[in-house]
Amino acid sequence: MIRVVLADDQAMMRAGLRALLEESPDIRVVAEAADGRAAVRQAAALRPDVVAMDIRMPVLDGIDATCEIRALPGDIRVLIVTTFEVDEYIFAALRAGASGFVVKDNEPEDLLRAVRTVAAGASMLAPSVTSRVVTEYAARAKPPPPSAGLSRLTEREREVLTLAAQGLPNDQIARRLYVSPATVKTHISRLMLKLKARDRAQLVVAAYETGLVRPGWFG
Repeated sequence: MIRVVLADDQAMMRAGLRALLEESPDIRVVAEAADGRAAVRQAAALRPDVVAMDIRMPVLDGIDATCEIRALPGDIRVLIVTTFEVDEYIFAALRAGASGFVVKDNEPEDLLRAVRTVAAGASMLAPSVTSRVVTEYAARAKPPPPSAGLSRLTEREREVLTLAAQGLPNDQIARRLYVSPATVKTHISRLMLKLKARDRAQLVVAAYETGLVRPGWFG
């Protein structure tokens, strides 16, 4: 059973998300929070598998709440559930440790899939959403300075990181590079170690911050 805390300042939105999630027999909403500070308290007390987090909330916003939740003992995962507005806050949330995000006006199945994916320890990085948001944000930023982190990567690791930044899962990366999914998984683990990334979401951020991937490359 996947245990979820819902954090959103709109009561009607929380009610709708709860109804949607609890239609699935493998997901249970264990608490709701109307602001980021309450979300941190609920996460600390209940130790859910996932916190479904809005960004713009009173008292403590979703970004700072994500930082505090990720600093708690254990591995409570944070899924950002937000309105798509080419919002640079989403990029900041990924840097804070969020494992991915979905857009509120997406199909209901997208939210269910995201919760299951994040709860399983992976990241929700669909190319149609994540690359678009990160690219839009990166386009506003100054070009990143050369990074010493890239010098520690092998040519194959750079290839894997570039494809991961597009949101491709391991099996698709494996097909592109003509290697096995197990080999890709090994490369991803090494990349996280070398770039000090907590998860796959932060690898995408690292790809942009180091300059390996540039805005507009993926359309």
